[in-house]
Amino acid sequence: MFNGLIAYLDSIRSRDPAPRSRWEILLYPGLWAVGFHRVAHWLFEAKLFFLARLVNHFSRFLTAIDIHPGARIGKHLFIDHGFTVIGETAEIGDNVTIYQCVTLGGTNPANGIPGKRHPTLSDNAIIGSGAQILGPITVGPRARVGANAVVTDDVPEGATMVGLKARSTLVPAETWLKEFIPYGTPCKEPCEPNGGSRVDELEAEVAALKAQVAALVAAQTGGDDTSPAPTPTTVGRRNRS
Repeated sequence: MFNGLIAYLDSIRSRDPAPRSRWEILLYPGLWAVGFHRVAHWLFEAKLFFLARLVNHFSRFLTAIDIHPGARIGKHLFIDHGFTVIGETAEIGDNVTIYQCVTLGGTNPANGIPGKRHPTLSDNAIIGSGAQILGPITVGPRARVGANAVVTDDVPEGATMVGLKARSTLVPAETWLKEFIPYGTPCKEPCEPNGGSRVDELEAEVAALKAQVAALVAAQTGGDDTSPAPTPTTVGRRNRS
């Protein structure tokens, strides 16, 4: 049991650069929420539903993390900060990371698997801040859900989901990053599949707009850079005239 706790603390430390020691991690509300859930889930499985709920509500009061006693959680779940909700039929694999304000929410069971209303997170998934994962869907192994994404469909293995409604970018199985990447939010670094394609597109579009404005300024001032640059509103008005 002691060795299991040490392994759990070290797994959190490998994903979070903030703590200076294992003792600091012992103060994390996410760790306590998972610990209380183990007790609540044991009571739930024993059909002591009121006691399970009592432990659940006490844990929510202390940690601001609401994990239904019926949820099934694997090893080394790391909940970084509070205000996370995990529903009754949610299932979470090993080494999953969930950031703040995430909901693993349910939908009408008639629309999915009977008795299954909440998502399943596979091993090594990363769920970014504010993400809403809704319904009896499966987030595949090593998948990442970006901040504030809303996911209502199955997520393929190794995919990154961003946006509202979330869309996926597949990562080839042979090139996926084996190192932990926080938040699961796309960026123009190795954490972004296909070389940060969406960020690159936006930057290219901004560069093209800047070039157009510069060309208009040069044409209107005869190459004299001492004249003030027109605002985008002014440029648009002149073009229309």
